[in-house]
Amino acid sequence: MLQKILNLSTKLFRSNLSANYWSQAAWTILRVIVGVMMVHNGLDKLSDVENFATAYVEFIGLPFPIFFTYVAAYTELIGAPLVAIGFLTRPAALGLVGTMAVAMYHHILVAGLSIPYLELSAIYASCFLFFLINGAGLFSVDNFISGWLSSQFLSLEQQPEQIRQDAPQVTDKSEESVMSN
Repeated sequence: MLQKILNLSTKLFRSNLSANYWSQAAWTILRVIVGVMMVHNGLDKLSDVENFATAYVEFIGLPFPIFFTYVAAYTELIGAPLVAIGFLTRPAALGLVGTMAVAMYHHILVAGLSIPYLELSAIYASCFLFFLINGAGLFSVDNFISGWLSSQFLSLEQQPEQIRQDAPQVTDKSEESVMSN
């Protein structure tokens, strides 16, 4: 009985570190939802660039507010779909973590450490930080490309072995002919 309780406790508290399909499916769902939901933030910025630049970018003291508004908007418009499909996930997540860090800084300047203001940008930042560190997961374009590149690399590694196996025979004969002369 005690053994069953210990086994159940172990299963309850142990993190799932293996790459099983259920955890990878949940990882994919999170990636797609966060990526799709983030797109509207970029669209909102582009819908009124001057107002956003004045109210947000100028307010926190960044130079070139119009420029940085476009940078943030296009980072969100390009980076969020890349995260959603799992292509170039780490670079896209890096840009999105940056925009969310600036958003959190703005919210702290405006309202202090008020949870209602920080909540959404902190959740987005945490999710994008997760994908920056861990990558896109098993069900992603990145994983497909990684597998393809690995297979290409392995096939290239096997070719020199075959050449090396043939090379000593040629080298030995050429050494024999040099020694006989």
